Amino acid sequence: MRLSAIERRQAIVKEAIRLFSEKGFRGTTTRELASAVGVSEPVIYQHFATKKDLYAAIIESKSQEVHDQMEFWTEARSGDDHLAFVALGRLIWRWYEDDRTLTRLLFFSALEGHELSDLFFTRHAAGFLEAVSSHIRQRIEAGAFRDIDPETQAQSFLGMVAHHAESVCVFRFDPKPRPREAVIEDMVDIFLRGVLKEHGKFKTGKSKTKDTTQPVAARRGSRLRKQA
Repeated sequence: MRLSAIERRQAIVKEAIRLFSEKGFRGTTTRELASAVGVSEPVIYQHFATKKDLYAAIIESKSQEVHDQMEFWTEARSGDDHLAFVALGRLIWRWYEDDRTLTRLLFFSALEGHELSDLFFTRHAAGFLEAVSSHIRQRIEAGAFRDIDPETQAQSFLGMVAHHAESVCVFRFDPKPRPREAVIEDMVDIFLRGVLKEHGKFKTGKSKTKDTTQPVAARRGSRLRKQA
């Protein structure tokens, strides 16, 4: 079956993502890519005049996937802060759990001093950070969040979830395995207790959640009074 120009272009991008994530950029040749797609090398250059054009197409492909997922979070973030950040945590975790190729591509790019990671952070990561920062900025203006730099708050939450998800899904490092939902719930709890103005009163979404914001000495004194 003969592919249309658009379908062949998509096939080239798909195989390029697979090969680059397996072998790196230096370890993948145009001949290998052409063979994987089932075309000649000149056909590759017909669709992508330079390697930079191909790299840009890869980033565009991955960024579109993330953009579609971000649309979901935009809808989910209205209202309850706990539910909004749980939804964001799930979204971040799924990136590492469902598709490890982007992480591998970025690692190869960073280790090889490749320009693809610069393209990714310029075209996608910066926009994603701004979307989360913008939401936090609105919560600060509403008087719900503490007046701390929105970008720093956003990076704190994103980094916490992303690092753990990367360790578990990419590096298979999970010394104390726990259900994903429990981990995300706890991370959201930790984050919100640090940024909400009335952190001792917020609802975590869990049943019978203990208030651990009191100093240890105060909690001990309370228990002693009850025993007396």
